[in-house]
Amino acid sequence: MGRLVLDRVVERIERLAERPASISLTDQAEAELVHALLAPPPAQGSDLSALLGRLDAAADCALETAGPGHLAFIPGSGLYTAALAELYNRAVNRYGGLTSIAPAMAALETSVIRWMAHDVCGLAKGSGGLLTSGGSMATFTATVAARHHKLGEDLARGTVYITTFAHYSVAKAARLAGIRAAQIRIVPHTADFRMDPAAAAAMIRADREAGLRPFLLVATAGTTDTGTVDPLVRLAELARREGLWFHIDAAYGGFFRLTARGRQRLAGLQEGDSITLDPHKALFMPFGTGALVVRDLAALHAAYGGTGSYLQDSESDDTILDAGQLGPELSREVRGLRAWLPLHLHGVDAFRDALDEKLDLAERVYEVLSDVAELEVLQQPDLTTVAFRYRPTDCSRRAAELADAAGYRLLDRINGHQRVLLSSTVIDDRYTLRVCVVSHRTHRDRIDEALDIIISETRADLPA
Repeated sequence: MGRLVLDRVVERIERLAERPASISLTDQAEAELVHALLAPPPAQGSDLSALLGRLDAAADCALETAGPGHLAFIPGSGLYTAALAELYNRAVNRYGGLTSIAPAMAALETSVIRWMAHDVCGLAKGSGGLLTSGGSMATFTATVAARHHKLGEDLARGTVYITTFAHYSVAKAARLAGIRAAQIRIVPHTADFRMDPAAAAAMIRADREAGLRPFLLVATAGTTDTGTVDPLVRLAELARREGLWFHIDAAYGGFFRLTARGRQRLAGLQEGDSITLDPHKALFMPFGTGALVVRDLAALHAAYGGTGSYLQDSESDDTILDAGQLGPELSREVRGLRAWLPLHLHGVDAFRDALDEKLDLAERVYEVLSDVAELEVLQQPDLTTVAFRYRPTDCSRRAAELADAAGYRLLDRINGHQRVLLSSTVIDDRYTLRVCVVSHRTHRDRIDEALDIIISETRADLPA
């Protein structure tokens, strides 16, 4: 059975370069497949090969997020070696919430977290954290810890500061943590799409004078829209001066700090009180692999620690804290193996080299598209996202609307080739296309093909 599954997986991976980057089923075929898969399980068993055929059909009825042409959103390509680690991990099935139940597995996972905290983010010895199901849970975990540390039980007057480019999970985390939506402040951004520290300082002062309790400042190290890094050093200074918890959402950008360019562009990351990372983005892990690292583990433990009489037989270990005492999840698998095995098997340099390649490819996209007169490329990328749109024929609102309408059509035509998939966003009220290079399977050949498609389609239907 295992060989049958692995053969299917290997065959799919070997064909990734040729697979369409977008869904090619008709609406009717997709509806029929979804309807068929909604059926309940049968009373009698079925043949594994036939069931795997259904799984293949379901996998085909989805965006090919693992392939080299996926340049939309922030790709998560998924290492095959991480999948092998997960097969072993799920079959062995060790419990990951309590250190005493699987101490060596807990040590393995802790080693991964400490590497992320110390070597990747630059936090000092004594920092740590936990692996989560993704960036959303990591950010929520940090928000609750910040609330507990800065507000105690008095939540009503707490205020949070983000920008319009913050991932929507940040505001969601604040609401789930009990902060009213009206007290989530949107700080203005500068012309280059970064949080404005002076504007943030003014808003914090005004809220404090109004009797509110500013407690959390959230910066982004790699926004989803443009890949921009906020001015982390200045914002860290502001947070310290005003007594706020400083959280950095580095879900996309954090692992680029493994490279020399990334360390320079992410200066100040080490100043965060807490940092969200997504190994399923720029560390190429499978979806469902997030991380939170914090400067002070005691702050996490204070917010999430607890016990029950049924745990009296479990001995605590002060050197490796229970994962269940550092976040909201108690029942959890050992998440570290899917990162530990690839990191030890391939070595950190392999990941560093891959990220350097992605930075190079994004620079190429920027340089080539900047020479296309019909396009406006918003800025040189901090990381690996390049945002561009049609240049209006003049400064009128009508010209901008025509350019935006042409942009809608442009995205459809580019994606219609099914060789690459791009996505769009809205920046300063303008429809904007994005190229995001993160997949470990995306190389120069696919980027050059993408550029050829973008340029030819750009000139095929110019704004009127």
